Amino acid sequence: MNSNAARNVIENLSWDEVSRRIAEGAAAILPIGAAAKQHGFHLPMKTDRVQAEWLAAEIAGRVDALIWPTVAYGYYPAFVEYAGSASLSAPVFESLVREIAAGIVGFGCRALFVLDTGISTIAPVDRAIAGLNNPNVLHLKIYDGPRYRRATERLVEQGHGSHADELETSLMLAMAPHLVDMVRAEASPVLQRETPGPLTPSDTASPNYSRSGSFGDPTLATLAKGDVLLAAMVEDTLAAVESFLTCQATQTVEPNTTPRRHRVAP
Repeated sequence: MNSNAARNVIENLSWDEVSRRIAEGAAAILPIGAAAKQHGFHLPMKTDRVQAEWLAAEIAGRVDALIWPTVAYGYYPAFVEYAGSASLSAPVFESLVREIAAGIVGFGCRALFVLDTGISTIAPVDRAIAGLNNPNVLHLKIYDGPRYRRATERLVEQGHGSHADELETSLMLAMAPHLVDMVRAEASPVLQRETPGPLTPSDTASPNYSRSGSFGDPTLATLAKGDVLLAAMVEDTLAAVESFLTCQATQTVEPNTTPRRHRVAP
């Protein structure tokens, strides 16, 4: 992380510097990204955290925003059979996010962006934010933007996928190529039918069996695909942030110009 990006990370600052930045109008970013979640043989357990922190730094570099420490544990029940993978229960994760977010908005930040790199985390984070009843909080779901969706439809070659697959591996090749070991990339078995449920490295009869932990085909990943996907993701995320801040700026309360009517005593 360069020195310019580091100045937006609150753990690098003193508390009075954080206070000053908030008073000057800085927004806040709360990244959510697992650091203990399997991502196949070819990606590290911290893949989600890497993505969350990369995107948070990119946003904070474009708008005035402070980055809070990443929430590195969450609701990831699909991966717990793989060694080292951790998952909180949905209620505990929801409460964790709500309490952290409440503390952040309590400092007076003009906006809070909860940057979510997960899929199973979306519903609990939505509930956590709804529980705050605060219009200045926005849930950023990084895979939901229209540009990113169009890019995936244009580029994808795999028959199925959603985890440590062609798309996620391509993104990592663009973000952090030194963390990707394409030699070890291994596709999950061809799907006969898509069945909801956790992945398993041991039950070969399960429709969700994956020896490596990938769900999809990471061997099809390329840097060229990753560059396109990442550019689309950044554009989507920044568009959502800038639109939110613009709406905030225009939602000012008009002064009451109606003249008072004085009641005349009978």
